[in-house]
Amino acid sequence: MSRPFVLLSAATSIDGCLDDAGPDRLLLSNPADFDRVDEVRAQSDAIMVGGETLRKDNPRLLVNSERRRAERVARGLPAHPLKVTVTASGNLGGELNFWHYGDRKLVYTTDSGASKLDLHELAEVVPLGDEVDFGKLLDDLGARGIGTLMVEGGGRLHTAFLAQGLADEIQLAIAPTVVGQADAPRFLGPASYPGGPSRRMVLLETRVIDDMVLLRYAPKAGAR
Repeated sequence: MSRPFVLLSAATSIDGCLDDAGPDRLLLSNPADFDRVDEVRAQSDAIMVGGETLRKDNPRLLVNSERRRAERVARGLPAHPLKVTVTASGNLGGELNFWHYGDRKLVYTTDSGASKLDLHELAEVVPLGDEVDFGKLLDDLGARGIGTLMVEGGGRLHTAFLAQGLADEIQLAIAPTVVGQADAPRFLGPASYPGGPSRRMVLLETRVIDDMVLLRYAPKAGAR
């Protein structure tokens, strides 16, 4: 059994923000980058977002392109990847879009969080103990046959995977804007990252996407 290949995907402002501090979502990607993200989703076995992102943005988390969905089905796959979320608290209501679109949904949580989740048949709930252990989480996904996990955020998930040395690739799309707000959510938070500030990642690709730039990095040696 092997763990999935973990791909961290995010669009940020020049100053590293995923959003601004306002109540409405700040759309940082342009149409061409949204289409690129949709392609990456279609190529993934599972897509993950955190519980905070579900509460704030209420995403459906689907492959939007009809052609890409049809190509997945033609390969014997479900039209949409497995949808995965993580919540330590278990404070996720059954009204969220995440539960009502797509096919399969999976929730990783703590033992106490599992006791609060009242989802009935909307999703499978997997308790991981007193805290969310991301190594155990990846082991469980690997046992389910998940080969590629696309992590779309938010910042707590990105920070956890990167700080624990569990990320195989970062795809970071930089938008030509500056948020400048101290309380805006950021791609990464403070943490003890492997190798410290002196460790340099391997640059895999740079790509211009209209007025944005995509940076692809391999954070650890031997990344595919």
